[in-house]
Parts: sequence; structure tokens; C-alpha cells
Amino acid sequence: MRIITINVNGIRSAEKKGFFDWLKIQDADVVCLQEIKAQESQLDERFYPEKYHCHYQSAEKKGYSGTAIFSKQTPVKIIKSSPWQDINFEGRFIQAHFKDFSVISIYIHSGSAKQKRQDLKMEFLTQRFMPYLKKLKASGDKVIICGDVNIVHQKRDIKNWEANQKNSGCLPEERAWLDELFFEVGFIDGFRELNQESNQYTWWSNRAQAWANNVGWRIDYQILTPNLKGVAKNAHIYKEQRFSDHAPLIMEYQL
Repeated sequence: MRIITINVNGIRSAEKKGFFDWLKIQDADVVCLQEIKAQESQLDERFYPEKYHCHYQSAEKKGYSGTAIFSKQTPVKIIKSSPWQDINFEGRFIQAHFKDFSVISIYIHSGSAKQKRQDLKMEFLTQRFMPYLKKLKASGDKVIICGDVNIVHQKRDIKNWEANQKNSGCLPEERAWLDELFFEVGFIDGFRELNQESNQYTWWSNRAQAWANNVGWRIDYQILTPNLKGVAKNAHIYKEQRFSDHAPLIMEYQL
């Protein structure tokens, strides 16, 4: 089972940069997209690749947020409504159920624009998403959560650790949330289950030659419920081409 996740930072922009041509040769079973920035009515046949069942969850606001899931296998059920109305309004959640497992594509808020958004981000993570994840664990369902979480976890996951301690995405309270998720609740950072190296980034600012100098952040994840421990077999961040300011995170599982 080969699963790809990427924040495309505008699916129409990514298409112009060759994303769908690249996708044709990836042989992915499931593809999770975030920040599609499009209404489904704005997308033509180029955005419905052959051999895939394509499901989009757009934000109400045009040109903003949104998620999608493509799958080779026909989903048993598609869920486009999360338990949270504001998340649904911004198109930040979509889930595909298959026979033995399910996949979620999620786009967590960025808090970098203003403090109000950062406060919303932390409220969502601590008061809503963590209880949801604990219930998910208790249910026994096998779930792979793919998406842009907008948080680095540890020092090795960001190039400029010291300089970003007061910036959204690297705040102590954000990283403590991931500590709780991985070390206390028992969810699995799929990439880190296989790769312990530093300088493994999935996002680079468009400023100050960040890409050229590999000044990056690892903020895109495939997070597994605890009952999927050991099923991840390969993990790779694809950087040979650029479709977005994020790179595709590609993982393979024995499911």
C-alpha cells in the first residue's frame, strides 16, 4: 500500500508545475492533498486522474484551504464532514473508509498570520482534536492520518531551531502537543518510525532562498493509530521536482 500526502498550495498551480504527470508514474494506492484552493466546479478532467476515485472537500471561501483524497480502490464510504463546523467550512478534513482501514487527509491551521488564528489552532488541537484522536484509538479502528499539521516536532525537524522558538509551528506548546500524541497516547509518526536522520524537511519558505539552502521544516506527516505499529516499510520525501512549497511525503505499508 503506497500512500502519498502533499500540501499542493493550490491544486491548479501544482498541475501547471507537472504534479499530475508525476503522479501517473508513482503507482500510489492513496493520495492525500491539502490546501487545494479550488472549488470542485473549477476543476476539469485534468484533476481527475485515470484509475483513481477522486473526492474533493473544498472550503466555502474560494481560493482557500480545502482537501482531497484519490484512491485506486473504491472507498466503502467517504466522510466529508468532521465533527467541527468551522473545520468543515474551511474544507480541512476528508476521510476515506476502506475494508480494513481508513485514511484521513487533514489540513491543520497555520497560526502565523495573527494571534487569533494561533489561539484557534491551539484550541482545536487541545480541546477538540486530541479528544477525537483518543476516541479513535479506543475504537480500535486502523487509521492513517495524512496531512499538513503545521508543527515541527523536535530540533532535528527544523533547520533554524533557536530562531523559531517564538514562531507559530515551533512553539513549545505546539511541540508538547505532538509529544503527548506520540509518547503518551501512542500514535505513531510513520516517517520517524523508519528514518531518524536530521535535515528531513517537507516545507521551505519562499523567502530568502530557503529551498536552495535547505532551510526547511518537517510539518507534513503520516500519523498512524497505535494498532498499525510496524506496518510502515518505506518512507521518502520527494524533492527532485517542486510542485509546491511543500514536498510529497511517500510511504509504503504492509497492510
